Amino acid sequence: MKREGERIVIQYSDDGCGIPPENLNKIFEPFFTTARQQGGSGLGLHIVYNLVTQKLQGTIHVHSQVEKGTLFTVTLPLSTNY
Repeated sequence: MKREGERIVIQYSDDGCGIPPENLNKIFEPFFTTARQQGGSGLGLHIVYNLVTQKLQGTIHVHSQVEKGTLFTVTLPLSTNY
Protein backbone atom coordinates (compact mmCIF):
# COMPACT_ATOMS: atom_id res chain seq x y z
CA MET A 1 0.00 0.00 0.00
CA LYS A 2 1.31 3.45 -0.85
CA ARG A 3 0.06 6.98 -1.02
CA GLU A 4 0.15 8.86 -4.31
CA GLY A 5 -0.97 12.41 -3.70
CA GLU A 6 -4.60 12.33 -2.66
CA ARG A 7 -4.96 8.63 -3.47
CA ILE A 8 -4.03 5.35 -1.87
CA VAL A 9 -2.83 2.48 -4.06
CA ILE A 10 -3.29 -1.10 -2.89
CA GLN A 11 -1.74 -3.97 -4.82
CA TYR A 12 -2.56 -7.63 -4.39
CA SER A 13 -0.67 -10.31 -6.28
CA ASP A 14 -0.24 -14.04 -6.36
CA ASP A 15 2.08 -16.44 -8.14
CA GLY A 16 -0.66 -18.86 -9.15
CA CYS A 17 -1.71 -20.14 -12.54
CA GLY A 18 -2.71 -16.69 -13.87
CA ILE A 19 -5.68 -15.74 -16.02
CA PRO A 20 -5.70 -16.67 -19.71
CA PRO A 21 -5.77 -13.64 -22.05
CA GLU A 22 -9.16 -14.64 -23.48
CA ASN A 23 -10.70 -14.43 -19.99
CA LEU A 24 -8.95 -11.30 -18.74
CA ASN A 25 -11.46 -8.82 -20.17
CA LYS A 26 -14.39 -10.84 -18.73
CA ILE A 27 -13.39 -11.33 -15.08
CA PHE A 28 -15.42 -8.39 -13.75
CA GLU A 29 -18.59 -9.39 -15.64
CA PRO A 30 -21.44 -10.78 -13.54
CA PHE A 31 -21.75 -14.57 -13.63
CA PHE A 32 -18.48 -15.13 -15.50
CA THR A 33 -16.70 -18.11 -13.98
CA THR A 34 -14.42 -20.90 -15.03
CA ALA A 35 -15.34 -22.86 -11.89
CA ARG A 36 -19.06 -23.48 -12.35
CA GLN A 37 -18.53 -27.23 -11.74
CA GLN A 38 -16.90 -26.43 -8.37
CA GLY A 39 -19.77 -24.21 -7.27
CA GLY A 40 -18.44 -20.85 -8.46
CA SER A 41 -21.14 -18.23 -9.06
CA GLY A 42 -19.04 -15.72 -10.97
CA LEU A 43 -20.12 -12.87 -8.72
CA GLY A 44 -17.01 -12.33 -6.57
CA LEU A 45 -14.97 -10.02 -8.80
CA HIS A 46 -18.12 -8.34 -10.11
CA ILE A 47 -19.01 -7.35 -6.55
CA VAL A 48 -15.46 -6.16 -5.87
CA TYR A 49 -15.49 -4.09 -9.08
CA ASN A 50 -18.79 -2.42 -8.19
CA LEU A 51 -17.68 -1.65 -4.63
CA VAL A 52 -14.38 -0.14 -5.74
CA THR A 53 -15.71 1.88 -8.68
CA GLN A 54 -19.15 2.91 -7.44
CA LYS A 55 -19.17 2.99 -3.66
CA LEU A 56 -15.52 3.92 -3.08
CA GLN A 57 -15.13 5.99 -6.30
CA GLY A 58 -11.86 4.31 -7.21
CA THR A 59 -10.41 2.14 -9.94
CA ILE A 60 -9.31 -1.48 -10.19
CA HIS A 61 -6.97 -2.90 -12.80
CA VAL A 62 -5.68 -6.40 -13.37
CA HIS A 63 -2.52 -7.70 -15.01
CA SER A 64 -1.98 -11.41 -15.41
CA GLN A 65 0.29 -13.89 -17.13
CA VAL A 66 -0.50 -17.57 -17.44
CA GLU A 67 1.72 -19.68 -15.15
CA LYS A 68 3.20 -16.53 -13.57
CA GLY A 69 0.35 -15.04 -11.54
CA THR A 70 -1.98 -12.08 -11.28
CA LEU A 71 -1.70 -8.52 -9.97
CA PHE A 72 -4.69 -6.41 -8.95
CA THR A 73 -4.16 -2.68 -8.43
CA VAL A 74 -6.86 -0.78 -6.54
CA THR A 75 -6.62 3.00 -6.41
CA LEU A 76 -8.89 4.89 -4.01
CA PRO A 77 -9.31 8.57 -3.20
CA LEU A 78 -8.29 9.44 0.36
CA SER A 79 -11.44 11.44 0.91
CA THR A 80 -14.77 11.46 -0.86
CA ASN A 81 -18.37 12.17 -0.09
CA TYR A 82 -19.70 8.63 0.14
